[in-house]
Formats: sequence, C-alpha cells, structure tokens
Amino acid sequence: MSDKTKAVKSGETTEAKSSVPVGDGKQPKSATVGIQVLFREFIKDPVAMGAAIILLSIILGVFIGAFFIDQKQLMSIDVLSRYLGYGEEGHIFGTDEGGRDVFGQLIIGTRNSLFIGFSITIITSIIGIVYGLISGYFGGITDVIMMRIVDFFMILPTTMIIIVLVVIIPKYNALSFVLIMSCFNWVGKARLMRSRVLTEAALDYVAASKTLGTSDLKIMFDGVLPNISSLIIVNLTLSFAGNVGIETGLSYLGFGLPPNVPSLGTLIGYATTADLIENKHWVWLPAALLILVIMLCINYIGQAMQRVADARQRIG
Repeated sequence: MSDKTKAVKSGETTEAKSSVPVGDGKQPKSATVGIQVLFREFIKDPVAMGAAIILLSIILGVFIGAFFIDQKQLMSIDVLSRYLGYGEEGHIFGTDEGGRDVFGQLIIGTRNSLFIGFSITIITSIIGIVYGLISGYFGGITDVIMMRIVDFFMILPTTMIIIVLVVIIPKYNALSFVLIMSCFNWVGKARLMRSRVLTEAALDYVAASKTLGTSDLKIMFDGVLPNISSLIIVNLTLSFAGNVGIETGLSYLGFGLPPNVPSLGTLIGYATTADLIENKHWVWLPAALLILVIMLCINYIGQAMQRVADARQRIG
C-alpha cells in the first residue's frame, strides 16, 4: 500500500473518530458546569458553606419578618416602656430610650442596611465595570479622557459632599441615600477594572479576534469580561460588605438614614454614653454582633466564590 493511500485512510480514520459523539453527544452547558463547580467548592469548604447558610438564614429571616412588622407603630414613642431589659413585657431584646422594641428595629434595620448595601453594590459595579471595560479596551485618547474624569471624582472630598447632600436634600429617604452613594463609589471599581482590562486587551486572543472580524462589543463582553470574572466577584463581595459598613458608619454619625428609619447604624448609634454602653447594652449590642456576623459570612463566601471563578476559568 502506497504512502498516499495510507495517508488518505489515516485521514478518513481520524475524521471518523472526530465525528463520534462523546458520551450522549450533548456537551454540558456552561451554566451547568458553573453550578457543579460552585457546589464542589462549597462542599470542600465547610466554613464557607456554614457562612452561606447563616447569611441566607439572616436574609430570609429579616425580609420575611419585616412583612409582619408595622414600622410606623414600631417607631412610635412609649415613654412608660423605656429601657426595658431582655425579655421584659414580651420584648425579646428589650426597648430603647423611646420605649421602642429593639428586636423589631433589628429586623427592619437589618433589612434596610442589606438592601442599601446590595443596591449600591449593584449600581456602582455596573457603572464601574462598563466604564473600566471601555476605557481599558480602547485605550489611547479614549482611556486618557475617561481616566481624567475618574481622577476628578477621586480628588473630591466625598464624605463631606455626601454629608452636605444628606443635610440639604428635602424629603431625604433610603432611595436618596443609595443614589448619593452610587454617584461617588463607582470610580474605584472603574480604575481597578481598567487596569486589568489593559492587560487582557494586550493578549493574543484579542488581536486574533479582531483579525477574524469579531466586533469590539462581542470581544469585550464574551472574551475579556469572562476572563476577569474572578476579580469582579471578589470586588463585588468586598464592596457589598464595605457598603453595608459605610451605611452603618454614616447612620451612626447621624448622616445616614432618617431617624424614623431603623438601620444597623442607627441602633449602634445609641451607644453614645457610658451608661448605655455598660448598663443598657441590649440597645446596641445585638446590632453590633449581627453586623459582625454578616461581615464575616460575606468574607468567607467571597473567598469561596473567588475559587469558583478561578476553577471556571481553568475549565474554560
């Protein structure tokens, strides 16, 4: 048999093998693979699994429990019930200076703090990721102009501006707080994403995609964005915890939510005197412990999600 005949038969054999379906002929979907990797990483890390269960229980508990609490009635003043201790007159965590139930405020306040933190994180992340992706991908004069805008926002005294806006805005509410915070908190994400996208845009696969005629939009969102998913997930997790902390801190200082809207910050803000800190700790201690638990849970979940993103990138 001639070499040419052998080559032809070899090619036919190879083509036949390549046409044989693997398994049942159906390739696993990317979402299915992602879920499998997610479960595997959490099962291997019992701390992250426990943190996810605890955080999910807290979220479900406060959002469901808030439906059964009348906030207007909860925040009404009852001077005769002021500073009741744990379990007195049916108040699980006692009452505050105005005779308002601390447990009810804890549920409503946790819901408000989590909602605000989540809303700010989503809004700022969308703006920051898209802004940084465009700036880093196109580079050149586009990158220069967009980064100068970021530099302008970063040199502003953000905290002072937020405090001024909180004071002067009429009918200030939780939505106003979210919008104010979102106006300034996206710049850090934009700069972080831009620096990573600059590295990705210089890789060979981007140049090859451009040569093949792939649109810039498709390269950015189907090529570059998935490759920086690990950084995005970690940043989202830390941002969520940070935004909850910012709301808590500003509310503690009196520049967060209005006084009639409970939050973890307003509850912790009751700890202003030595008598309250030492002798009436039921007013502020549950909120302080709860925010500590939430921050730890988010941190452990974020570490597990980073491993998931890294594993998904290795799988492709």
